[in-house]
Amino acid sequence: MIFNVKDVEQFQEQKQFIDTAIVPLVSLDLSNEGMKQSSSKVEYLMSLTAFVEHQFKGRLMLTPPFSYTDNTRNDTNPVQIKSELHAAGFKTVFFMTCDHYWTSKQNEIEVIWLPSIPLESMDKAVKQRILEDQLKQVIPILTKAWSQQ
Repeated sequence: MIFNVKDVEQFQEQKQFIDTAIVPLVSLDLSNEGMKQSSSKVEYLMSLTAFVEHQFKGRLMLTPPFSYTDNTRNDTNPVQIKSELHAAGFKTVFFMTCDHYWTSKQNEIEVIWLPSIPLESMDKAVKQRILEDQLKQVIPILTKAWSQQ
């Protein structure tokens, strides 16, 4: 499910089944040197989170990405987002990111960190295989959390 009116209405009707939220954490580097690499990471993360959402539609909701720069990164924002998502009815909240910084916050938030893979120059079939391979790394994390509920 995606954070849109139709899916949110369905979530509100079926909260007991749609118990997981995924929040993409997106680091923006707006410098001349870093903008291309940053946009590549964003493209990869958004493709991957959309792929995960598609595979688990009806079990989880993909929220809009939370974007920040090095100067605006704040450790308390994801914790607050997690709290508000729990209050809205999500039992499990995962933050997916390519920014290794967030792995140091595992005591406060559930982070799924994956290294960025540049997708921009790949054809559609190769992109699909890469996303499927990455999904295989995410599935055990999700199923472990779901088994502990």
